[in-house]
Amino acid sequence: MIKTPFSSADNDTAAKPPRRLKLSLFWRTFFLLTLLILFSSLAWLQMFRTQEYEPRILRNAHQIATVVNMTRNALMHTDAIARVSLLKSLADEEDFKIQIREPSDRIVPFGATGMEKRLILEMVARLGPSTVIASRVNDATGLWVGFEIERDSYWLQMDPERLQPLGGSTWLIWLLLAMALSLVGAAVMAGLINRPLKRLSLAASQLREGHFNTSTLDEDAPTSEIREVNIGFNRMAERLAKIEAERALMLAGISHDLRTPLARLRLETELSVNDPETRELMAADIAQLDEIIDKFLDYARPEPSNLGPVLLSGVISRCIAPFRANPRMHITVDVAEDLHVRAETVELGRVLSNLLENARRYGQSPSDGITRVEIVARVHDGWVLLRVRDQGPGVSEDTLKNLTQPFYRGDTARTSATGSGLGLAIVERSVQRMGGTFSVFNNSAGGLMALMKFRQADIL
Repeated sequence: MIKTPFSSADNDTAAKPPRRLKLSLFWRTFFLLTLLILFSSLAWLQMFRTQEYEPRILRNAHQIATVVNMTRNALMHTDAIARVSLLKSLADEEDFKIQIREPSDRIVPFGATGMEKRLILEMVARLGPSTVIASRVNDATGLWVGFEIERDSYWLQMDPERLQPLGGSTWLIWLLLAMALSLVGAAVMAGLINRPLKRLSLAASQLREGHFNTSTLDEDAPTSEIREVNIGFNRMAERLAKIEAERALMLAGISHDLRTPLARLRLETELSVNDPETRELMAADIAQLDEIIDKFLDYARPEPSNLGPVLLSGVISRCIAPFRANPRMHITVDVAEDLHVRAETVELGRVLSNLLENARRYGQSPSDGITRVEIVARVHDGWVLLRVRDQGPGVSEDTLKNLTQPFYRGDTARTSATGSGLGLAIVERSVQRMGGTFSVFNNSAGGLMALMKFRQADIL
């Protein structure tokens, strides 16, 4: 059996499977574009390191080794007096200096990373095994290359920038700027893709609710595919609006044409038939035909436009008043006196009257034949849950699935009444027109239960 909505919430929560993360089309497109840009940037960076950065660093290392060799050869073939002039000229014009290497010098070796160690191997291979490369000598930062000339040792200090690994604040700033621009571009692209689909979804929801004239899409969209979809959707909405108008006109015409001969039949029956019992039965048949016509009109009625705060207890009191005099029908109400719902007064009354009439016909208790109806309302998260339950025999599960289908009548209805089969279909359609939901259950304690869900209305 199906549990009532007012049963334990813990059991319902435990039975529900874990919810999956659902993302809109905008965020899906945005994340996919972001991942594409990110992986493209990483691939570009790796390509740059392999094809451009590392070969350039190795070339710079060869050039530095060449400078060191040329400087060493120049110093080897220069006398002591000319050597001092040469050192001064190199410091002034070539932006590097040479100084005597002392055993007491404080050295910080160069080669913390794998790339730097590879550079050291390249330079040592060209300068000789006695070459020493440091990143700091006596607290002075630079690219220090130590070499020997006969019995003397020298330091050649150069700018270390050409051998710096990829990174630093400049690279980080440019990388962050590129990523920010890429994310903005991804957001713009995702928005351009998602916007027409979002408009189409909104128009489809309005069309589903019966707003045929407010779901017009832009037929001058710059994208040809979107333009064709919008034109096709607008033509479909126009066609459905025309069909709906023709249907309402047809039913109104049928109602007008049928009620005139029905009224004449009622009058002729009352005047011509002498048997009171026969006259009463014929009048009842005519009244039933008139009621069936009203059902058709209720089902075809357009959406109510005056939704607003409605005092639920007041509507319920008016609807149960005609059944108070029936000794075989007992109605209990558990609704707060000040509870308001967002609905339309006449439409909500029609819904409750249909449910009460349905319970009167088919909700008799199997034990004593008395119809007992419970009307209960509860507030939950801004919604009003309205329950109408009888204690009758209920229906089978196969019948339950079709109770709200137009012109469908269950086994009980077919054997004990001759209605139109539109009662619960009218109820469901009316509740949906007022922005609510409607469902029917077999109650676990017996009987049929109708559950309606309306927005709670705030009263200032």
